[in-house]
Amino acid sequence: MSYLKRERLPEYIESEEELDDLMSLPSKQLIDFQKNLEGDLIILGVGGKIGVQLALAAKKASIAAAVPRRIIGVSRFSNPEKRTQLEEKGIETISCDLSDPVAVKQLPDAKNVVFMVGRKFGTCGSEEETWAMNTLVPDYVSRRYANSAIVVYSTGNVYGLVPVNCGGSIEADTLHPQGEYAISALGRERIFQYYSKKNETPISILRLNYAIDLRYGVLREIGEKVKNQEVIDLSMGNVNVIWQGDVINQTLLSFAHCTSPANIINITGPETVSIRYVAGRFSRLFNKPLRLEGEESGTALLNNASYAASLFGYPHVSLLTMVKWIAHWLEIGGTSLDKPTHFASRNGIF
Repeated sequence: MSYLKRERLPEYIESEEELDDLMSLPSKQLIDFQKNLEGDLIILGVGGKIGVQLALAAKKASIAAAVPRRIIGVSRFSNPEKRTQLEEKGIETISCDLSDPVAVKQLPDAKNVVFMVGRKFGTCGSEEETWAMNTLVPDYVSRRYANSAIVVYSTGNVYGLVPVNCGGSIEADTLHPQGEYAISALGRERIFQYYSKKNETPISILRLNYAIDLRYGVLREIGEKVKNQEVIDLSMGNVNVIWQGDVINQTLLSFAHCTSPANIINITGPETVSIRYVAGRFSRLFNKPLRLEGEESGTALLNNASYAASLFGYPHVSLLTMVKWIAHWLEIGGTSLDKPTHFASRNGIF
């Protein structure tokens, strides 16, 4: 079984099959960790943007570590192709509405839980649905899996905008969530923190921004605008990004750092990335002029991932490698998930 290694990264990625295989390739660190991890794994919200590849990575790592383990993916599976993809790789699937507390109670036992459920886009105008998904579902899951270790996906939006020159928010910073989505995301965290203390449930909360796939993400959006000669707004002039495959590896390694009270870990890349700089790189790769608008603000939504780097090491895929891969993907007409990140939003409205 091969594993993720910097020297083995491909020059380009030519197909979705190759992309999914690379993103779900476990690191040697993850394979070694799987040898000591006890119990089965259940992934709640496996049908989202990251879930399928995460489940595949967990399966590959367990096989490589020679540790039999049930990998169970739970979702509504509105896209049946994802369910088929998982089952073909030996991953069990369960169709479940996680907003139904009765259905959640009936889910199988698992010693390890990844919670990937949440609602962001479409919040404006239906705020109550976002709050229900982001706070009630964590309550149901915390009660059902009180005796498990839980890795929870959260967001850097809970910090709010910070000065660009500060190096990004760290886990101990005071939180200033802006908008209903960010506030409800903090509510999600508080529910898990409450049950972590009450039931002594070991939990890691991962504040992520932004995962990069060739089919969606901040870098793809910038690359598309450069390639199509569209105007790029510079008002949110800086971001953090990380390859989705690195997110997946760090997610599964986070079971080693679940604690009670809950542990909080920022998950992102090591750089404060300039939108102007990235657009310039795409401009050179496409040999097309830039169309920029506005000026960079002195604040942005930024996370500092130094703590994560101390736990997991630095990401395997660099910023420039991601840019190069995305430029090639766009040139060959690679598929898109057509799910904008709205990273440029400065008012917290999604």
